[in-house]
Amino acid sequence: MGTLRPFELDPFDLLWKDLFESAPHFSAITQKISHPVDIYETEDGISFEVAAVGLDKEDIEILVDGDQLRIKYEKVKPVNQETAIYRGIKRSGFDLSWKISVKFDLSKLEAKLDKGLLVLDIPYAESKKPKQIVIK
Repeated sequence: MGTLRPFELDPFDLLWKDLFESAPHFSAITQKISHPVDIYETEDGISFEVAAVGLDKEDIEILVDGDQLRIKYEKVKPVNQETAIYRGIKRSGFDLSWKISVKFDLSKLEAKLDKGLLVLDIPYAESKKPKQIVIK
């Protein structure tokens, strides 16, 4: 009998496979994000840079719920319905969401919009910052 592929396993087998899986349930951000976003870990915390060309700060909604960060923009239909000769600028809405580690303090999130770039800075939580121990 050959080896079983994952889709051939029954739910009970999958439960045991997941129970003994050594990989963490929350991995680093590796999935493809459909909207242009850069994410950096800095010496002060974590920084998100989200493309927001042509948007005003009133157009963007930033929500924090527990350990979830959500950034949302709903595209509004243009008032003038002129016929376009060429459309090369992507003007779609976006709804981005991340689970943020407890090592960052979401209550101290700061956001600014500058030159078409939405920048969110989240500092490290005080209790999670590295501490230098003084020898007595």
